[in-house]
Amino acid sequence: MSDWERDLSPEEQEFWDEFVRHVREDAVKKIADSAWVISLMPDPERVDIKYAVELGLSIMMDKPLVIVVHPDAAVAEHLRRVADKILAVDIDTEEGRLELTKAVHDLL
Repeated sequence: MSDWERDLSPEEQEFWDEFVRHVREDAVKKIADSAWVISLMPDPERVDIKYAVELGLSIMMDKPLVIVVHPDAAVAEHLRRVADKILAVDIDTEEGRLELTKAVHDLL
């Protein structure tokens, strides 16, 4: 057990254990069974652990990777290098959702 794990409250430890269980039993299987991965990039200013883990698993499993970003989002150069495709669409609008649907259809 690492030092930071020893500092977790019982509630935090329970949350952490559930997250690890979810990754091992759910996320790994779903990513492994996927032909490719569509990933909705969160705000790069905020660390999203779930996103980071799923992105890392996708890369480790060598899955084709489509990153969906907001049109104004800054995309890190390293992320651009690992992505097979980056779609800049505003999924909060009907037009953006239609554009995403068409792009995914075109990928298939």
